[in-house]
Amino acid sequence: MQLEATISQRISEALKATFDLSVEAVQISLQPTRKEFAGSFTFVTFPYTKQVGKGPEQIGEALGAYLKEHAAEIKNYNVVKGFLNLEVEEKEWLRLFRDLLQNQGYGLAEASGKNVIVEYSSPNTNKPLHLGHLRNNFLGYSVAEILKANGHQVLKANLVNDRGIHICKSMLAYQKLGNGETPESSGIKGDHLAGKYYVLFDKAYKEQIDELVANGMDKEEAKKKAPLMLEAQEMLQKWEQGDAEVVALWKQMNSWVYAGFDETYRNIGVDFDKFYYESGTYMLGKERVEEGLQKEVFYRKEDGSVWVDLTDEGLDQKLVLRGDGTSVYITQDLGTAELKYNDFPYDQSVYVVADEQNYHFQVLKAILKKLGKPYAEGIYHLSYGMVDLPSGKMKSREGTVVDADELVAEMIDTARQQTEELGKIDGFTPDEAQRLYHTLAMGALKYFLLKVDPKKRMLFNPQESIDFKGNTGPFIQYTHARISAILRKANELGIAVDIAAFEQFAELHETEQEVIAQLVNFSNTVKEAGNLYAPSIIANYAYELAKAYNRFYQEISIFNETNEEARCFRIALSGAVARFIRVSMSLLGIEVPERM
Repeated sequence: MQLEATISQRISEALKATFDLSVEAVQISLQPTRKEFAGSFTFVTFPYTKQVGKGPEQIGEALGAYLKEHAAEIKNYNVVKGFLNLEVEEKEWLRLFRDLLQNQGYGLAEASGKNVIVEYSSPNTNKPLHLGHLRNNFLGYSVAEILKANGHQVLKANLVNDRGIHICKSMLAYQKLGNGETPESSGIKGDHLAGKYYVLFDKAYKEQIDELVANGMDKEEAKKKAPLMLEAQEMLQKWEQGDAEVVALWKQMNSWVYAGFDETYRNIGVDFDKFYYESGTYMLGKERVEEGLQKEVFYRKEDGSVWVDLTDEGLDQKLVLRGDGTSVYITQDLGTAELKYNDFPYDQSVYVVADEQNYHFQVLKAILKKLGKPYAEGIYHLSYGMVDLPSGKMKSREGTVVDADELVAEMIDTARQQTEELGKIDGFTPDEAQRLYHTLAMGALKYFLLKVDPKKRMLFNPQESIDFKGNTGPFIQYTHARISAILRKANELGIAVDIAAFEQFAELHETEQEVIAQLVNFSNTVKEAGNLYAPSIIANYAYELAKAYNRFYQEISIFNETNEEARCFRIALSGAVARFIRVSMSLLGIEVPERM
């Protein structure tokens, strides 16, 4: 039984014994005691004043006295107004620590029997990944790992937007201006090459719009009538009709882009179990539209377009198929939802998509419910906010979005500068140093983007993220490297770190107790992060654990300790902290170095 649950049970017994008040242990809420007061757990007595007929402080004193006398786990207590602060016995902390050492899977749940699919990344094949994609990729990967830790069977999926007018824009520009250029001939990464032609299309298209407007045409009309746009639309129709030349160009350019994406995914350390492609799902979506018409869930307007009325759900009327028979985003999402369910019958389907699509996913869920789909209730939109940069920092060549590959390269360079300045690579070979720079850069980037609640818009500051002090990835990575050095030294000195080596040890320093409390809390943290789809909870846990350990390390000697059992205990404690930092950071997709 977790310590928190045990103490809740003891408080339940105390309420019954002291005030004849029956409160189930599960209804009793505890919170961590504030740092300025003695104690580990705090019970708030205010809610019980009416039932008991006494003041909050009187209730606290009576319960505290009872618990100190009757609960073996409670060492002492203090009452501050309506807050009962409880100190836990040292032997209880040590028992919990020994249990945790013996349980290699501590905090990781057994199989739940629940299937969850997490869809993330979802890039377009007309341009490379950007800073927003990084938050998406890191969030999706981390949530999938956290859900696995909660015992669920998880499938990581990537739906690639590989068709549509935006793809045809790149293709058309390449057809006109490419002169047979390839990633090999140009030395340009495949996704960047496709992006180059997308930018060239946009430039030429804007020039055509300006020319038409200068000749007296309305701007909105000019956007539709510009020759390049008409050609791109014609190319899309040819693609849908299976035109051999257009399809061959589409396959060729997409293959370059996929090779580029794969390189980026490897570099940033994210992976997928299954790829879906819009080109393979939009026709299935059209079948669902036909089904909706037959069930009279959808209706057709005079222009042939198909709509659904969701006003009953507090939404509005939504287009599901254009009058010319071409699909819209919701069409292909209806198809993909079914395809995913057929491949992997899920209890929950998590879509990691920016908050600008909140309405879209409300509509998707409502439509699937109306169609009577068994998987409709499992649709969950994990919405996240945009990422901003300090102005003037790392503008891309186009001056608009920040390219992911450029950002990662710049982060690695910043990690190199910081590490060299601090002298943290003494004795490293050039290859080892390069690996360390990459590990630190990715730790800084991922941690900074994941430590913030996903729903919040955030400001990414590259320089701040790579600092070795404060709430950063490198601070936690450095703590792990420091502990690894301690464990290597203990091994060289032949110091045993098994439980038998500190069996009689009984006197805990306050900082040791704080570290054990953090370790014990790992199980609850993983559960909470899974329930809320929030890697920020794991990030905060890793930071608090590293912080608690650093305080312990500064205040207490390990190798100069004369009491052999205390020394063995402190090395074991250090090893446990390293283990839980490693596991926590791996749930965020972050590696931790053994030395620095």
